Amino acid sequence: MKYERIDIKNKASLDDAALYLYLLDPSPEIAIAERPIIVICPGGGYEFTSDREAEIVAMQFLAMGYHAAVLRYSVAPAVYPTALLELGRSVAVIRENAGKWHIDEDKIVISGFSAGGHLAANYGLFWNRDFLAEALDTESARLQPSALILGYPVISSGAFAHEGSFRNLLGADYEAKKDELSLEKNAASLAGAQVPRTFVWHTWEDDVVPVQNSLLLVNELVRHHVPVEFHLFEKGGHGLSLANRLTGSTGGSPKEAAAEKAVAVWPQLVHNWMESWI
Repeated sequence: MKYERIDIKNKASLDDAALYLYLLDPSPEIAIAERPIIVICPGGGYEFTSDREAEIVAMQFLAMGYHAAVLRYSVAPAVYPTALLELGRSVAVIRENAGKWHIDEDKIVISGFSAGGHLAANYGLFWNRDFLAEALDTESARLQPSALILGYPVISSGAFAHEGSFRNLLGADYEAKKDELSLEKNAASLAGAQVPRTFVWHTWEDDVVPVQNSLLLVNELVRHHVPVEFHLFEKGGHGLSLANRLTGSTGGSPKEAAAEKAVAVWPQLVHNWMESWI
């Protein structure tokens, strides 16, 4: 396996912002020259990027036979669109180096948890906005993602908002821009946005980022004919990650720390979904 740290900073980035690549070695014994890559955006309320949703999740995707990457994006006090530009640069760098890294450049998948799910979904919906390509000095086509994988994502700044995520993301512009970054409220943009196919999972018991966030997004994806697979599990609090003892939280509510066997199947469901279209 090749491990590499890539600089993806922009002028507003924090010092520790970086993309970490986990690349499977090619082998003459395996008839796969180029593999998909999953770029993981950990959660953390735009306050930090959680270790529980980073490397250990990347290892799951490696075990499936895919390359993986973890984006340690800038969080507060950095504000929008700093992290979005970092994600765009990550996609552009991956596409530029696809041949060298044995990556299928038509299968760059963006995954995100919680606030990282908001970052991933925001990118998936609006990757072709002119300001991204201009800021990154590239063509929009170089920034196109192939699919999204969202775990208990922050989506709405409305009645079901995780307000802290939006306040950290927007800083002093919270009131002025919170509706713009409430993704379900921008559904009119979906029709021409070339939104990629999407996999979403959430739990009914999530009392930090209510499941309505996922429901609102899925409803809009369906309404605009974007292929989507959605799994709603009953048990389990917020931030479950792999939902097993290996990713149990050291803080928060007991539900966050608990393993949930029924939810722990989500990586296999993602694998089945990936294999159905790649």
